[in-house]
Amino acid sequence: MTDSRIRNLKTDILSDNWYTLEKATFEYLGSDGKWQRQQREVYDRGNGAVILLFNREKQTILLIRQFRIPTYMNGNSDGMLIEACAGLLDEDKPEACIKREVEEETGYKIDKVCKVFEAYMSPGAVTEIIHFFTGEYTADMKVGNGGGLASEHEDIEVLEISFDEALLMIADGRIKDAKTIMLLLYAQTQDLLNDQVL
Repeated sequence: MTDSRIRNLKTDILSDNWYTLEKATFEYLGSDGKWQRQQREVYDRGNGAVILLFNREKQTILLIRQFRIPTYMNGNSDGMLIEACAGLLDEDKPEACIKREVEEETGYKIDKVCKVFEAYMSPGAVTEIIHFFTGEYTADMKVGNGGGLASEHEDIEVLEISFDEALLMIADGRIKDAKTIMLLLYAQTQDLLNDQVL
């Protein structure tokens, strides 16, 4: 990682209890031509993948609901968040990761997924890139109950919701997860749930 606007980068690990939190000290060449010494904290939890699962015939999507402690600590009264199925890549490629997460979290086994874009979600402090996918599900793809892995203390509720209702849930604040909102709005702008395969 080299950039002529960055020099003398030094990192110190502040915590590696779960993922890695580092303090980065560096010099940055500003647009005024002067070098500035800066410090930032950078959290590295790996990269991830997320998917919007949809059923064209029923005009529905699959979402999940689970407890998220950071939201609870920031005013979400019960800590529950409605989200699209997602997970960390670990050692997997993004496509393999999201297929695994779909089966673990929703109980559906899907073969085809379509990558639509990737994005940094909080680039001021977090290194994570998320790979965004869409995928179609049908009733015959259900192979289990989902709910996540007990070994990872996951307690996930699977929600099947009409697409129109999901859009209303953004407007009224029931859906506040950024990656889910991004995928729902992508699906709306692309008319993803119509009869044409995009």
